[in-house]
This record gives sequence, C-alpha cells and structure tokens, in this order.
Amino acid sequence: MEIEARLHALSARVGRALDVWLPAEQLQPGMLHKAMRYAALGGGKRMRPALVYATGTALGSPLDSLDGVACSVELIHAYSLIHDDLPAMDDDDLRRGKPSCHKAFDEATAILAGDAMQALAFYILAHDHRIVVDPAVRIEMVALLALASGSRGMAGGQAIDLASVGARLDIAQLEAMHIHKTGALIRASVVMAAASCRDLDASRRDDLDHFAKCIGLAFQIRDDILDVEGDTATLGKTQGADHARDKPTYPALMGLEQAKARARDLHDDALASLSGFDGRADLLRDIARYIVMRIK
Repeated sequence: MEIEARLHALSARVGRALDVWLPAEQLQPGMLHKAMRYAALGGGKRMRPALVYATGTALGSPLDSLDGVACSVELIHAYSLIHDDLPAMDDDDLRRGKPSCHKAFDEATAILAGDAMQALAFYILAHDHRIVVDPAVRIEMVALLALASGSRGMAGGQAIDLASVGARLDIAQLEAMHIHKTGALIRASVVMAAASCRDLDASRRDDLDHFAKCIGLAFQIRDDILDVEGDTATLGKTQGADHARDKPTYPALMGLEQAKARARDLHDDALASLSGFDGRADLLRDIARYIVMRIK
C-alpha cells in the first residue's frame, strides 16, 4: 500500500533525526544512553511523528522545520512506553517485538532512560535552530507538549487507566480516559505542527485539532480491537494483555462490531474536519484510514 510506504519513509526520516539528537553510547553514562537509543530507535509505528509531517505538508511547511517537533513527540511517546511496561504499571515483557526496556536492561535504567528522554524532548524544542518560528510560538509548542504529557494529558490518562483495572466504566468515562492517555499526544502532534504555520487562521487550526481528536480516539479503539483479534507476533506486544488484566476496553463495553462501527464513525468525522483543505492534506486523510484499518 502507498500509505505504508509513505509512513515507512517518514519513520525513517524521524529515525535519522533521533539518531543525531540521542547521545552516543560511548558517552557517559553509557548504559543509560544505550537504553535510550534501544527504546527510541527500536522501530514502532511512529504515528505521531507522521502526523507532525503530514500536518506540515497540508499547510505547506518544509519537512526540515518539522524534524525537531517530530523527534520531541516521538521521544515523549517512547518514554511513556518504557514506563507503561514497568512491573508497577502494565508489567509487560514485550514491546515492538523485542524485550521491553526494563527486561533488556534493568528497572532502574529503564526508569532513568524514560526520564532522560522526556527531558531531551523539551531540549530539542528549545534548541533546534531549524524550527523557524517566533520565540512566542516556540514557547507555545513547549507548553502544548508539556500539557499533553502531564497530569491533564498522557500521564493523567495512564493514572486513570491503572485505577480502572477491574472497574466497570461507561462509554463516556472510557472515552474521557483515552482522550487523555492516547489522544492528548496525538492532538499535540497535529496542533504543534499547525502552530509552525504563521498564516493559519483559528478556524482551520480548530478543524485540525478536531481531526486529531477523532483519530486519537479511533486509534485507541483499533488498539482495543487488535487486543482481541490480533496476534502477538504481528502486534509486537502481548496480544490479549488488556483482557487478561481486566482493563475496560471498547469491545468489552460495546461489543466488537459496535467498536468497529464507532471507529468508522470517528474516521468519517475526522475526514469531514478536513473538507476545507486541499489535496496537500491527502496524507492526513490516508493516515486516518490507515489508523482504523491497521493490523498492528
């Protein structure tokens, strides 16, 4: 599929940029730097950087100016996966088809690698000279990423997720949880890229934000579906883990077919948000479709 080729190219692009920003293993403390590189350069869908690039493409921004933003959101995501896999959280031994960071190294190193990657994300936003924006916009990007990462975003969503194990949430509560846990960083990926476009009016920025909100939820629903229908080898993580931990999921609350229908409705809503954008937004449209159709 053409979209898979495009996503692969964008993944390779952000991988090259991350390779430059991440400290070399030869620098002290070497084991910490090795763990950081293991987690950040070890593959994965890299959907959030792809959304940064796709949004920039839709708005006519050069990709070079978006590499730092793409690296920042991917580092935040990769750090969150390290911490999510820890025994105190989801306790998962497999990530991206290989041992989780705390299994490849040790728990203390994994925790510190996540901490250091979070810090590096904000360093890049502050220092990348190719992010050609006014200082106020650069600060706005830092604020957007911080809010999406913290207690009112991803970390807060994870806290709700952990507290909900064995609980019976309704759909509104489940969607609120995932708007924070998964959706916040996806929305930040799109809105940060939009912020780099000087001439973007508020209405079009709101449309992009709504697009991102819809696909963020659709992404999580598809994850929940794959936990039921997927297999460990394809997913690169343990299939059935959410069910085994008695976590609230969309299929558990709605049934599998209704969950699929909800993902399709969100996809359609996302596309409607892009109706005012021209063909340069086709990559965003293709990513939306890929999100609800993917097998891993």
